[in-house]
Amino acid sequence: MKWNSKKILLVICVALAGGALFSFNKGDDRNFRIAKNLDIFNAIFKELDMFYVDTIDPEKVIKYGIDAMLAQTDPYTEYYPEEDNTLKEMTSGKFGGIGSVIRYYTPRKRVAIIEPSEGSPAAGIGLKAGDIIMEINGKDMAQGDRIPNELTSYVSDNLRGEPGTTCVLKVERPTSDSTYVPMEFKITRSTIRTNPVPYYGMAGNNVGYIVISTFAIENCSKEIKKALIELKQQGAESIVLDLRGNGGGLLGEAVNVVNFFVPKGKEIVVTKGKIKQAGTTYKTMNEPVDTEIPLAVLVDGATASASEIVSGSLQDLDRAIIVGSRTYGKGLVQVPRELPYNSSMKVTTAKYYIPSGRCIQAIDYAKRNADGSVARTPDSLTHVFHTAAGREVRDGGGIRPDVEVKAEKFPNILFYLLNDDLIFDYATQYCIKHPQIGEVKDFTVTDADYADFKKMLHKRKFTYDRQSEKMLKNLKEIAEFEGYMDGAKDEFAALETKLTHNLDHELDRFSKEIKDAIAQEVIKRYYFQRGSVLQRLKDDPDLKKAIETLNDQPEYNKILSVTK
Repeated sequence: MKWNSKKILLVICVALAGGALFSFNKGDDRNFRIAKNLDIFNAIFKELDMFYVDTIDPEKVIKYGIDAMLAQTDPYTEYYPEEDNTLKEMTSGKFGGIGSVIRYYTPRKRVAIIEPSEGSPAAGIGLKAGDIIMEINGKDMAQGDRIPNELTSYVSDNLRGEPGTTCVLKVERPTSDSTYVPMEFKITRSTIRTNPVPYYGMAGNNVGYIVISTFAIENCSKEIKKALIELKQQGAESIVLDLRGNGGGLLGEAVNVVNFFVPKGKEIVVTKGKIKQAGTTYKTMNEPVDTEIPLAVLVDGATASASEIVSGSLQDLDRAIIVGSRTYGKGLVQVPRELPYNSSMKVTTAKYYIPSGRCIQAIDYAKRNADGSVARTPDSLTHVFHTAAGREVRDGGGIRPDVEVKAEKFPNILFYLLNDDLIFDYATQYCIKHPQIGEVKDFTVTDADYADFKKMLHKRKFTYDRQSEKMLKNLKEIAEFEGYMDGAKDEFAALETKLTHNLDHELDRFSKEIKDAIAQEVIKRYYFQRGSVLQRLKDDPDLKKAIETLNDQPEYNKILSVTK
């Protein structure tokens, strides 16, 4: 049902009447202020609708007002209008579509297929990474006046639909001579379900390894349990759970995963909110799979929410070592709420506290700076808590790893190669020339391949912004302003010579990092998400450190005990 101005005004008036009545009955100043400001908002909208020189769109205006209101809370409290199924898809992990990752492709100012999902209608029908989407069911998917994000959302909305329905997709496919050929596909949509365990297997002679991509899927813990049991049957004597990049999901699924490794009846999470109903205690409800097997959990800065409950709880109970880098720090709980006219919202109702009693929320959104910005809680203002064994842990800044692995620096040039779609384009051409490749374990980007890549960059006249060049320019301007330039001309000239842009030098200097990125992009074209994981595991410092520690029983025990 669409909202028109009369319906919106009716809903607002009903809300006002209820608010005013509540205010008079309770005599509460806060309720009066709520009613007063809703009344003002109602009056402003009415005046605009009646007298503004141009006709206003009530849906757009009200949505803008809602978004501005929610912006004063936190990034996780969101409103979803009637036609937006995002919330339903997030909580179920399912949606109807063709099963392909898409994104804006700058060179064509269109949306491109980035990765058809394994086993999806898109992969089954023959869509490939690099295909440019031209039309969907006869509708032109040109950018027009849409910004890139809007265009991507528009294309996504047109690709999605009820399972069993069909769509006709016209694409342009790149060729070996960098031209495009038009192609047409008729695809039957199906229920697309995100795979919560894209890979599991043996990472060493006795170490089982499980990648968990999300907890946002109902019953995903069952698939994790299946992987765990199979690895134990294969001879795994220790387990690594990889939660890197896992943005979280359903709290109950996180508790279930912790339950695999700790006894029944353990308190894992307590939620506390403004109202009594927001307070809940979550305990392990089932018999565990294994309470003794040595366990390591890999985390990084994108490990958040439910995945922090898993890693943080296992740390607080001294049940696992945490390896990697500090996690994101999201200790807030959201629940879905139904609204009139089939709309809905996701609202933060509570904070969660893990077994030591700490909340790992890194940002206090109630304490904003004068300009409205927020910042992470500094370490100096965090508090010490203790694990079951008495080890010190801290709140207010994510989960700090027991074994920290310094992340390799991301070269500036690699950012631009990825952002400008140059690695993506090279992978597309590579796949055209190589219809098949061998197994992932045998794949490498050869020196000859890298030479071809460099030729492509020179042919396209690739350049990028270098921070050293910008800083030198700023320094020269400051020196000129402060009167030091005359006496430092020779030094500046010498430094400028040393920092002269040399593309081949940069490509050689960072060849390992760039080759790794190329290999990742190429491998997933043939072996999908599973292949991407296997490629990463060839040289994974976090996993290496985890395996090393798991195989050193005295060191493992030392980490999990209080050092005297």
